[in-house]
Amino acid sequence: MSEKSFREELERLEAIVRSLERDDLDLDRALELFQEGVEHLRAARELLERSELTVRRVLEAADGTLRTEPVDR
Repeated sequence: MSEKSFREELERLEAIVRSLERDDLDLDRALELFQEGVEHLRAARELLERSELTVRRVLEAADGTLRTEPVDR
């Protein structure tokens, strides 16, 4: 399975939240969705962390000196 993009992870998280907000969801399904949501949240966080490292490397490589700049989150 190929890795999902950050956007895909967020879209799935939003869909899960919408499902969890419904009143007609039984407890077992709600727990399944919650667990899936946590997995997507972790994946999205990892993608953000890798992106931040890539930005730092690019800044370093641009002029040969190490500069770290805050990445807007």
